[in-house]
Amino acid sequence: MVTDKEIAELIFPEVKESIEDLEKRFPLRNLPNGAEVTRFAPSPTGFLHTGSLFTSMICHKVAKDSGGIFYVRLEDTDTKREIQGSGETLLKQLHLFGIDPSEGYLGDKQIGEYGPYIQSERADIYKVVIKYLLENGKAYPCFCSQAELDDIRAKQEKAKIIPGYYGPFAKYRYLTNDERKERILKGDPYVIRFKSSGNHIHKIKVTDLVHGNFEIAENDMDIVIYKSDGLPTYHFAHVVDDHFMRTTTVIRGEEWIASLPIHLELFKTLNWEAPKYAHLPVIMKIGENGNKRKLSKRLDNEAAVSYFLQDGYPTEALVMYLMTIANSNFEEWIFEHHFEHMEEFKFSFDKMSLEGALFDMGKVNFFSKEILSKKTKYEIRDMALAFSKEYDEKLYNLIKRDEDYFMEIMNIEREKENPRKDYEKFGNLYEAISFFYKDLYEQSVKENPLVFNEKFDKETIKEVLSNIRDNLKLDQDEQSWFNNMKEIGSSLGFAADRKAFKANPEAFKGSVSDVAEMVRIALTTKRNSPNLYYVMQTLKKEECDRRFNSVISNL
Repeated sequence: MVTDKEIAELIFPEVKESIEDLEKRFPLRNLPNGAEVTRFAPSPTGFLHTGSLFTSMICHKVAKDSGGIFYVRLEDTDTKREIQGSGETLLKQLHLFGIDPSEGYLGDKQIGEYGPYIQSERADIYKVVIKYLLENGKAYPCFCSQAELDDIRAKQEKAKIIPGYYGPFAKYRYLTNDERKERILKGDPYVIRFKSSGNHIHKIKVTDLVHGNFEIAENDMDIVIYKSDGLPTYHFAHVVDDHFMRTTTVIRGEEWIASLPIHLELFKTLNWEAPKYAHLPVIMKIGENGNKRKLSKRLDNEAAVSYFLQDGYPTEALVMYLMTIANSNFEEWIFEHHFEHMEEFKFSFDKMSLEGALFDMGKVNFFSKEILSKKTKYEIRDMALAFSKEYDEKLYNLIKRDEDYFMEIMNIEREKENPRKDYEKFGNLYEAISFFYKDLYEQSVKENPLVFNEKFDKETIKEVLSNIRDNLKLDQDEQSWFNNMKEIGSSLGFAADRKAFKANPEAFKGSVSDVAEMVRIALTTKRNSPNLYYVMQTLKKEECDRRFNSVISNL
């Protein structure tokens, strides 16, 4: 009679190491008490998802705050879906958001004593563990064809029972070792399955750092752990890797809760202590039907981190927003700390909501404005150049025309206790500031004629603009300048303030705000712009007059 050990040796004759050898090769980490070892384990199958950024941000935070280790492991066992170069891109994008691993897969290299950190390079490790499971009757070769699997599923669906390869439906579980040996020697294709000892009727108690204590059905599926292409499956590989890389806390999306019984059974079968688990709430979006749904790669631009990079959002803004999702007390904390020193915030799983948060672009924009308003003109220049060099050639060339002039524009009401918040991202900066440049202003007016408030006729607008041109002095402080504008407006029949106009509208043509709007549109082509006084100071008297004359002559 063929034994389990003989089957294991038949399948893996080249494997001479034991699990004890692996334990010596990857010893327990020498870290202080309480230090957490966390990991981000992406697949090289596409862009960095915003949900993955959320997860990696928390993994990084937990490890860093505890004096532990945050590492990256590339899970590339799904060769059919792999996209060349996407692993390196993921690492580069994480770096832009201030998330750098202590060890692991770093794109062009691997650093650390617990590698390799690329799963496809860890075949010898997986084989040792699978051989151990085979030797101990905890795994078996399965010769089930796709047609047979389809037939099993069809019968289960017809009987309206749980689908899967388990119990009486795990047909090749019950072969004798003699039959297994015969089929292997004959060259029949096979995979290796884990032999579960569970029953889904029973419940197991689990503890989750986010969800607390709960019960879930025991695993009874004989899952595939080793594919016919010689690579392990995710379920098996991650258990082996987290054990031998000495991960203390697995942080991942709550969609993995359903797989938790499989992972816990594997740890138990291998006599390994399972890490702590934290299943994070997923980030949601309101769908077209009005119901919540998971943020979708296919449907939502903001599901891709690259969207925020290409649109020119400061990376701190997205991280800051995601932290409001992570901890309910973060928003109040960051307000108190004036949107600075986020690294000092103490993250806690206890403060995490159990419900998936709705993604709020309005809040991202809010944080972005706050962050950009606190940057110096030099920081803004450097950030704008870095962004535009990569994503916006027009803006890059505009800045390089005259960097000092660009900084003067961006410095309008910046160096004050409560700086203005005119800009939320660099992606629309070219359009926002192009009017400061003579040629771009003229091009804009030519392509899109100025639109003034239709309640004022052309003669009134001409009268206002010509009087402002001739009588508004720029060589005075802002308050005096504004009083000067009020005087000019009053002389033309406009109320000096809105209150007076509102009290007796029939007595005036409009208010001083209408005068300011005419001036703003004439000089900037827009109804909204940075502070008009500083716009005029930046353009200088000669250019302001030239624009006034051009508008007046074309009305």
